[in-house]
Amino acid sequence: MIAALPGIAPSLLGESPLWHPHEQALYWCDIPGRQLNRFDPASGAHRAWAFDTDVGCCAPLHDGGLLLALRRGLVRFDPATGTSTVLAAAPYDPAKERFNDGKADPQGRFWVGTIYEPRDPPRAALYRFNAGRLDRMAGDITVSNGLAWSPDARTLYWADTQAHRVDALDFDVSDGSLSRRRVFAQFPAKTLDPARASYGGRPDGAAVDAEGGYWIAMYEGARLLRLAPDGSVVREVRLPVRCPTMPCFGGADLKTLYITTSRNSRPADELAREPLAGCVLQLRVEVPGLPANFAQL
Repeated sequence: MIAALPGIAPSLLGESPLWHPHEQALYWCDIPGRQLNRFDPASGAHRAWAFDTDVGCCAPLHDGGLLLALRRGLVRFDPATGTSTVLAAAPYDPAKERFNDGKADPQGRFWVGTIYEPRDPPRAALYRFNAGRLDRMAGDITVSNGLAWSPDARTLYWADTQAHRVDALDFDVSDGSLSRRRVFAQFPAKTLDPARASYGGRPDGAAVDAEGGYWIAMYEGARLLRLAPDGSVVREVRLPVRCPTMPCFGGADLKTLYITTSRNSRPADELAREPLAGCVLQLRVEVPGLPANFAQL
């Protein structure tokens, strides 16, 4: 059964859900709402922190803090005090670009992609933050999304939402280098059908389970897909909202799938039909996910 987290107002654009392994709590971002959220399933407590700029994504730090990717750059955030420390300035023009999807790899390097908001030309990129350096690792896309690693960490998945495509890249765990970029999954482009009845959505955020299944949120498609390591679709989960944004695995057994969603800039008639738009959804699955990696500063 699919349900929303209880007693929490919808986000404008919920993104980057993170199940914190030590806290056993769920974090997520509201990007245009400029807010970081935390929910404790055991107590039902919800807490939120406001920022003065867009909050793209987050990753846990071993000391209990979080690494946040804000529009203006990367910061270390202390939830206990609400204070932030700048780690790296944005490597782009914040008037046209912002950080979006990001996660730490198994060695603690933080990977984060961007959105190029004018959309054309495709100037968004994927960056790696390691030992105080922020390096551009790949580019020539429009909307960076879908970051996830295979269980053996030898494959990095990376999506360009605008292109309706997910790529796979060989990943070297020892040095964090990328190679052999190829198409993992290509989805049909959006048509001119005003009802969007035949549109299956475009790939947004993703997570990988313990068997190597790649779970991808299909924005405007009202569904989640589980892809096998060969890119074939092995499961579809229909959702009560048109715009899911990203799944993550949580709970003590990592078998609860949390899914952030969006209501930002959606038509009024659609929102009237979809009261859960912007809420965090949850459902139980059979195969557990992989635990979140901690970022290393």
